[in-house]
Amino acid sequence: MRKSTVDEIILKILSKECMHQTSQQIYSETKLILPAVNQSTVYRSLSRLVNNKLVSVSDMGTGSAVYELISNHPHHHLVCQQCKQIFTISSDQVQKFFDTIENQYEFQIVTNHLILFGICKDCLKLKNPEQ
Repeated sequence: MRKSTVDEIILKILSKECMHQTSQQIYSETKLILPAVNQSTVYRSLSRLVNNKLVSVSDMGTGSAVYELISNHPHHHLVCQQCKQIFTISSDQVQKFFDTIENQYEFQIVTNHLILFGICKDCLKLKNPEQ
């Protein structure tokens, strides 16, 4: 894949951030570096980076898709539906589940980002204070 300047800027932005970013956040940061860039160029670049498996796009329940650089250290997330807190879990913690599904259904899983929604322990305590 031949990378454009916008692709390179987006990869640099995503490599320095510890959190997932929306396309609007990425566009805003890209515009600071490359003032003449337009939003559609950033969207096309994000799409190209996702298609080339350099960037992942996920729904974290925030109302906007979020992007993250794909690294050599796959990880997954638990998202609290009450407080919106996001917990990161290692790939090792879900690999046994993936292996079971692949073996039982003769199905190759290609996901690189599993997101599970639920309620965190702090919010559960607020719901059930006696526990």
